[in-house]
Amino acid sequence: MRPARITIAGRYITLEPLDPAKHTEALWQGLGGESNESLWLYMPDGPFMERSAFDAHMRAKAISEDPLFFAIVDRQTKLAVGRATLMRIDPPNRVIEVGGIIYTHALQRSRGATEAMYLLARYVFDDLGYRRYEWKCNTLNEPSRRAALRLGFSFEGIFRQHMIIKGRNRDTAWFSMLDSEWPARKREFERWLDEGNFDSGGNQKSKLSQNG
Repeated sequence: MRPARITIAGRYITLEPLDPAKHTEALWQGLGGESNESLWLYMPDGPFMERSAFDAHMRAKAISEDPLFFAIVDRQTKLAVGRATLMRIDPPNRVIEVGGIIYTHALQRSRGATEAMYLLARYVFDDLGYRRYEWKCNTLNEPSRRAALRLGFSFEGIFRQHMIIKGRNRDTAWFSMLDSEWPARKREFERWLDEGNFDSGGNQKSKLSQNG
């Protein structure tokens, strides 16, 4: 099946279909303007210095079918704190990619950041029945490459001179996770996300160890 515009609730965050009327204000505060320019360094679009351009961007993304955009909403504040997409959707071969991921500073290095990736992977494997889940990023984007490995993706190689983004060459690092690997990855996600893995100060007691 193709992914649908559905809401996926977690313990810390909720994934909601991107809705300009509902999510634009919070995302503009967290992603727009000069103070957030660095968040867009490796994205194919942005940064956005003007609200009107960001509004148009949100309207275009909300109606896209592939990539299919989800807002990441904090369950306590009810505010959008990031976005992610399912993209390059290939139902005949049961292959799909997670991408277009951008987190506000409020979401970065939080339980919700990890849970968002867990919820999308669970939806892809358990609900939609895909065989292969992909992650791709600019080879220069070291934080994204580390995140892929931490989340349980396996590095497959570099596609040299793969794209031109914002007038610059992009060599692309490819990662994947397979349906046969998912049960073990899922157990590790759920162990890490459990409340018992965090002390009274919210600090993790043990790390997420997908490839250990």
